[in-house]
Amino acid sequence: MGRVALVTGAARGQGLAIVRRLRAGGVSVVAGDVLGDELRAAVGSDAGVVPVDLDVTSAASWAAAVDAAREAFGGLNILVNNAGIVRRAPLGEETEEEFTRLWRVNCLGPFLGIRAALPLLSAADQPAIVNTVSTVALRPFAEHVSYGSAKWALRGLTQSAALELGPAGIRVNAVFPGPVDTPMNTPEAVERLSRAPLLGRIGQPDDIASVVAFLASPEASFLTGAEVLADGGHTLRIGP
Repeated sequence: MGRVALVTGAARGQGLAIVRRLRAGGVSVVAGDVLGDELRAAVGSDAGVVPVDLDVTSAASWAAAVDAAREAFGGLNILVNNAGIVRRAPLGEETEEEFTRLWRVNCLGPFLGIRAALPLLSAADQPAIVNTVSTVALRPFAEHVSYGSAKWALRGLTQSAALELGPAGIRVNAVFPGPVDTPMNTPEAVERLSRAPLLGRIGQPDDIASVVAFLASPEASFLTGAEVLADGGHTLRIGP
């Protein structure tokens, strides 16, 4: 069996770029997303990609996705927790429902995924988990209380998992994207965010996919608990 990955949020943006980057490196992929029709159209007829409907907040949905990896490819070496949602709202106007929704997708989802994938990863050669966090987990952004707090929690989950799973040979690392041109951002946001990084441009999904592919590969075999900042120098600036 070659290397096999399960990637969430795979229908578009960073997730789709990660799927394509892993496939270019010869990795078979189970691609999961709640946007099932869009996902299947995006991955096309590639026999090395199995699209699955995946709600990351559902333990049953995770179990089905892991079963798909076992049935299609015989196991699982890599878990990429990429799915995420963002919302901007002042703290005083944020609702309990939206706060809970962002936490469930951005933090509970990766926890459920790690737990579901653990039996297959424990039996795999050079297993790796990569979590997509955010620069909002390095410094606070105004009006991002739900997203920011959930991503801070995901940062902690990554570190805790790395510590606990390291003795079993399972590496757990995180990538911290800065501003990236994905469907989550409006054209106006892309234009505004393009002025922030020191490198003078907003990130592209392929920029993040390359980092994820490295962290998931045997070339990163001595990295666990690592936090890789991929933001074009955005966080080096003072202010928002």
